[in-house]
Amino acid sequence: MEDNIFQLQYALDTFYFLVCGALVMWMAAGFSMLESGLVRAKNTTEILLKNVALYAIASTMYMICGYSIMYGGGEFTAFLGGIVADGVAGAEEPATYAPSADFFFQVVFVATAMSIVSGAVAERMKLWAFLAFAVVMTGVIYPLQGSWTWGGMPVFGMYTLGDLGFSDFAGSGIVHMAGASAALAGVLLLGARKGKYGADGSIKAIPGANLPLATLGTFILWMGWFGFNGGSVLATASVESANAVAVVFMNTNAAAAGGLITALIVARIMFGKADLTMALNGALAGLVAITAEPSTPTPLQATLFGGMGGLLVVFAIVTLDKLKIDDPVGAISVHGVVGLLGLLLVPVTNGENSSFSGQLIGALTIFIWVFVASLIVWGILKATMGIRVSEEEEYEGVDQSECGMEAYPEFIGTSGSGR
Repeated sequence: MEDNIFQLQYALDTFYFLVCGALVMWMAAGFSMLESGLVRAKNTTEILLKNVALYAIASTMYMICGYSIMYGGGEFTAFLGGIVADGVAGAEEPATYAPSADFFFQVVFVATAMSIVSGAVAERMKLWAFLAFAVVMTGVIYPLQGSWTWGGMPVFGMYTLGDLGFSDFAGSGIVHMAGASAALAGVLLLGARKGKYGADGSIKAIPGANLPLATLGTFILWMGWFGFNGGSVLATASVESANAVAVVFMNTNAAAAGGLITALIVARIMFGKADLTMALNGALAGLVAITAEPSTPTPLQATLFGGMGGLLVVFAIVTLDKLKIDDPVGAISVHGVVGLLGLLLVPVTNGENSSFSGQLIGALTIFIWVFVASLIVWGILKATMGIRVSEEEEYEGVDQSECGMEAYPEFIGTSGSGR
């Protein structure tokens, strides 16, 4: 009887894990639509290619070495021949779900972190330099910091973040801030788009080509986030875990709503108009803010936390522009600045498993490692193959120079108006 119950639990938890992983994989489509909507028409094909290619690279690199680096190696050796253990790498007890389901769920998180980089460096980076960085990011940089956090391994053999009071339920820091840190390093070496900032200090708005696509992308990401946070409960086949999943879904939605409403109101006060792009980023900021701990807040707290993310992201985007850090989609603000906020909010509702000092140490560890390692890799790529297209190629659009095709040929043409 007990064996039958275990088998049923195993089947249900594995199925739930896989469905949530599929939802997170669908976020790749959300990032593709969001980014292609927020770049100019002449750069659409390249941004789409980056997103689909980085997903394939992340899947392959995490299989070859990333998972082993992150969870100690040995227990998942897909590249050498498949599953060879009954449990999940690093687990003290056999899991109630298939190890391959855990791998699939983890790999879509890696791709999410890399997707964050894509939007921040859009419209002026060489395609193959970006893909080369994706190999290192998904195969080494992300997995190593993941080993110190979810993997439970000591940081360079010195200290364990969990023992210091660090907790990140679904990845506000481990996934989102890590992706933003890599993006920031790339943007600093890459420089701003031509014409974005004037010699007199003026800031020129460069509108995206397709706001309906950007809005669709946001809704896809919003939906995918239920798998992102909900799947991180890791089970659903018991009363306790099912209730936890329901709470996580409810709070995830509440935070997104709070973030959008707050960003919309703040943008109206600051700019005098209802800014759609700020509203979209506000929803995403709310989602990032709640990701570090969606299981312990009340719905009202989740809404307020999301609202704090929506408030912060507007000021972060404006501040980065003043600093002449050009981020076409606001990725560094949404995922980096608000990712830090999400980590710092964890002790408010989950003080038993976290502390403010532990969260700060964890955040600094993630940022320093990912930023410095990424800066080194970007620097090597810049010195060898170059990371930025020429000024002429940037003007004509990277679709032509990098892909040899246009997303909207009927409306733009090689010398058309999609500038």
